[in-house]
Amino acid sequence: MFKDPFSFYGRIRRTEFALTQIFYLIIYFFVLIFENNKSVGSWIEIILLLPIYLLISQGAKRCHDLGKSGWWQLVPFYAFPMFFSAGDFGPNEYGDNPKGEGNEDYDAFGYDFKTGKMIEPDENGSSQALQEIKPD
Repeated sequence: MFKDPFSFYGRIRRTEFALTQIFYLIIYFFVLIFENNKSVGSWIEIILLLPIYLLISQGAKRCHDLGKSGWWQLVPFYAFPMFFSAGDFGPNEYGDNPKGEGNEDYDAFGYDFKTGKMIEPDENGSSQALQEIKPD
């Protein structure tokens, strides 16, 4: 969780997206408190630039988890599906499923990443991974 939060690439789960929103609200609350203090001045609003960038990048990754472009976060009321909809099962064009559901554990050459071993070929001489890649 929170792996490369300022990047616009990849996918994140609902939990990470919601925690980012809560983090932003907490920072915004403190900025409002300090903004009313006359000794601090209005420059305190500059502190919000970094969390706003974080919100936009995390929103783009959450849109990617739903199989949409990051620009969809600009659509009014699209935040509701971003909070409550489950992401695409398995990998999509934006990356692997962050939950790990439906992701392949091996590459095209038959190397199993989970065990660290090559997948044994069957009686025909081809591995299971290559059979799934090349349909008959």
